[in-house]
Amino acid sequence: MLTRRKFGALAASLPTLLHNCGPASRSEAEREPAESGDVLSRSIVFDAHCDTPSRMLSEGIGLGESKSYHQVDIGRMREGGITASFFAIFAGAGSHTPLESVKKGLEIGEMIVREVRRYPDDLLLATTADDILRAKREGKIAILLSLEGGHMIDESLGVLRAFRRLGVRSFGLTHSSHTPWASSAEKPGGPDGLTDYGHEIVREANRLGMVLDLAHASDETFFDTLETTSAPIISSHTCCRAIANQKRNMSDAMLKALAENGGVLDIGYYNGMIVENYGRPRPDLSDLNARRKKIAEEFAGDRERRLEALWQVNKEEAERMGRPGFDRLLDHFEHAATVAGVDHVGFGSDLDAARHLYPEAVDDIAETANLVPGLRGRGFSDEDISKILGGNNLRVLREAERTAAA
Repeated sequence: MLTRRKFGALAASLPTLLHNCGPASRSEAEREPAESGDVLSRSIVFDAHCDTPSRMLSEGIGLGESKSYHQVDIGRMREGGITASFFAIFAGAGSHTPLESVKKGLEIGEMIVREVRRYPDDLLLATTADDILRAKREGKIAILLSLEGGHMIDESLGVLRAFRRLGVRSFGLTHSSHTPWASSAEKPGGPDGLTDYGHEIVREANRLGMVLDLAHASDETFFDTLETTSAPIISSHTCCRAIANQKRNMSDAMLKALAENGGVLDIGYYNGMIVENYGRPRPDLSDLNARRKKIAEEFAGDRERRLEALWQVNKEEAERMGRPGFDRLLDHFEHAATVAGVDHVGFGSDLDAARHLYPEAVDDIAETANLVPGLRGRGFSDEDISKILGGNNLRVLREAERTAAA
């Protein structure tokens, strides 16, 4: 069977094979149609999941500041060629009641809106696919709002509508806990997929033009949603179960169903998604939590030094746990494209969410550019790479708008 990787190797060898039966071969630089930066500049680069807003709220850091202990800011987004990003509005279900989550969600949403307005030359608050294209033309970065977890609406369609009026364009049905109307992948029990009310919420999200995000949903919720939705869905920071048997990852059956729906699997970077059993308990790391506690006490009155010291501990944790190679991340892109098709693959970095627990070559948002040579090495054409970088996510956003209009 001619796999994508074998095809890429064959394609790479064709200039040499044809050397003696055609015009003189060009230099390697001439044969390469575009460097990484050229592909980035031509493409819509759309990160489907960024967790920076929660850290902005808790740590008081703005997008115009570049800090060693953050992974996303304006400068690094520009360096990575980012055109658009879904900024997550999130409050942990385990540490907040649903009502508290609604309150915190509104605070985070308003904070993002204010932050975008602080940098009108760099950022644009986007609520439509056309806004993203306008940001690209104007040399700006489009920031879109996403709501992460059904607990954030406290079982209220009215709250869902209020978040939509704030500008939210993506809605994750669950997070790490079940809601009364949808089951999560991360806990046993809960509803058997979507309840009748869950189906009603899906239909209302369709009517509002919100992209449904199933990144934390159970298999049952996934298939129930696909039966009900009239628009394509995304899974904003997920990987492939065939490579890493993690319950949040997609099975091949799910990938095929996703393709039929027209949706997109956005490959996430978190090591726990790309490597099986990565997050298992590690007694040999217990000293790190003690050090974190000591740092919090020692620098209680100095936020900058506290955050920098904690970040160094996080880096040590990542090194001691062993960082997966970049190839491991690329395996997930390749598998998803092979099973679902290249029209159904994107990326959702999940940066600023998992301390430093990401694979090599994607330490921060600036290193998005590394996806280009990495994917080329797996045999993807520049056209296909542009789809993965953001063209596919842009299409889903536009389809959600068409569904709402209809």
